[in-house]
Amino acid sequence: MTNPTEAEVITAIREVFGEGAAKLDDRSGILVPVDMWLRVATYLCKDRGFNYLGDLTAIDYKDHFEILYRIISLEKNQSLLIRVESTDREHPEAPSVITIWRGADFMEREVYDLMGIDFLGRSPLRRIFLWEGFEGYPLRKDFSL
Repeated sequence: MTNPTEAEVITAIREVFGEGAAKLDDRSGILVPVDMWLRVATYLCKDRGFNYLGDLTAIDYKDHFEILYRIISLEKNQSLLIRVESTDREHPEAPSVITIWRGADFMEREVYDLMGIDFLGRSPLRRIFLWEGFEGYPLRKDFSL
């Protein structure tokens, strides 16, 4: 799989959405602000050809959550890692990408079920692994039995 450099994609995103729309830091992937994610995701799918969501997961860093998206261009045989931060520990949220990548449905439900991250703009989230009424989110660092 050949990949465009992250710098090339960041440059393209910044040309369309401005300087604050994407950046690199000391970790891999492209960091996109949560409030710009839906517009950037639409652009990456429609204009850059990343038409497949390969994976969606989240990481708890104690002071914030990061939602990670592995997006793929099947036509170009390319992939990108996109990272989106949610800094609200009590009610973490991000926009749903279900209207862009239909396969996000079960992946968003999994992240909600295990991490408690709400995805806005979609039908109400229901647990997918754990039963309704289960208390807490078992993959959070502050979860205790």
